[in-house]
Amino acid sequence: MQVDYAIIGAGPTGLGAARRLAELGCENFVVLEKNAHPGGLAASFKDAHGYTWDIGGHVVFSHYEYFDRMLDELLGADQLRHERRAYIRARGAWVPYPFQNNIRHLPRPARWECVSGLLPGRRPEGPPRNFQEWIACVFGEGIGNLFLWPYNFKVWAIPPALMSASWVGERVSIVSLEGVLKNIILELDEVGWGPNNAFAFPAFGGTGEIFRRMAAPLSGHIRYGDGVAQIDAAKKTLTTASGEKITFGALLNTGPLDLLVREQLLSPPDECVEAAKLLKHNGVYVAGVGVAERPLYEGEKDQRCWMYFPEDDCPFYRVTNFHNYAPANVPDPDHEGGPQKAAFLCETSFSGHKPEDRATLMERTVAGLGNVGLLPEQAQARVESRFEMSVEYGYPIPCLERDQALRTLQPRLEAEGISSRGRFGGWKYEVGNMDHSVMQGVEWAERMLLKQPEKTYTWK
Repeated sequence: MQVDYAIIGAGPTGLGAARRLAELGCENFVVLEKNAHPGGLAASFKDAHGYTWDIGGHVVFSHYEYFDRMLDELLGADQLRHERRAYIRARGAWVPYPFQNNIRHLPRPARWECVSGLLPGRRPEGPPRNFQEWIACVFGEGIGNLFLWPYNFKVWAIPPALMSASWVGERVSIVSLEGVLKNIILELDEVGWGPNNAFAFPAFGGTGEIFRRMAAPLSGHIRYGDGVAQIDAAKKTLTTASGEKITFGALLNTGPLDLLVREQLLSPPDECVEAAKLLKHNGVYVAGVGVAERPLYEGEKDQRCWMYFPEDDCPFYRVTNFHNYAPANVPDPDHEGGPQKAAFLCETSFSGHKPEDRATLMERTVAGLGNVGLLPEQAQARVESRFEMSVEYGYPIPCLERDQALRTLQPRLEAEGISSRGRFGGWKYEVGNMDHSVMQGVEWAERMLLKQPEKTYTWK
């Protein structure tokens, strides 16, 4: 088989590329997907009890007109709109997100701990060498100790001192001492910060519904259940897991960049092998806990979207009230008065720096939901669904060595006609949202056919 373009992976980036190639009139391409379904890390699953689960807490928001238009074309009226209601559990209090903007909700001693760390002369003034030092310079020890240091270790599964701060950008709200004091004294909440303060979600089918619909008109180009075994860049050929040989003009990889170099490329350059060793990632254990009766929050139905957990009374770093994203995410959504069941989507990271006994994680997750007040002891007997999935590649870590590695890897691959894009293909978390990932594929296709430069992904 001979194609102009071969695409590895039918996740957001691979489907974005395939969709744009087809829109531009190109039909001579193939998408190779090792799984039996599209979506990659944005796929969704329905369990035997009728609960729908995502692979983590995805929300749909966008920086791009193309992505917005595509979403409307794919979902139409089958999408729901939400305003973000996110909270952090710390010192026994629920603090509205962003934490640093809303510390007035903490107990008074904890408030003072945060404020005192922001006082003049309390924060380091030299340039930070890593993410841990950046937190100290910007937020001080109080906010660092209460939330940012323990939470970031919990989510990344690597000490913040081993991470760069170059990725932060719009991911973290920056506050001043004046702003913190003003919110405390005037009892103001500041909850609208950030690009995901409003988001969309499919009315049914979970996030994966987007990519099932995206893949459907491209089905003639997608090979499911047949990933890539080996790539000969010099001969521009690849061999699939089933043994088929495909000759390509250009190749887009959307799978993990380190695996491309270590396991798929035939005779990769030594410097690329060494650079790939510098890339770091964590894994994520996803636990879906379905409950027959929805617990109350402050005497009424819990309207929160998701919650962060920096403390060690639970294994997870985030819980999503998945029942609030779409009624169809739980069984019997048309119950009089609305869905009565709850779907808690819980995420726990793991790595060599943070090992987890995954055999006991579901049990510890349910206990943790009780510890933080989301699932009272009497409600735990009403748990009727336990969905679990371990994802070995959860987050591409912006470690201190990452940019150096990418500056070595990406030019060498491009010189061989191979582009690597997407959450793990590009290994840049700061452009790893769903919209970024789709647009990396779209922009790659436009570079191939229209010679337009890519804007979303760079490695220089």
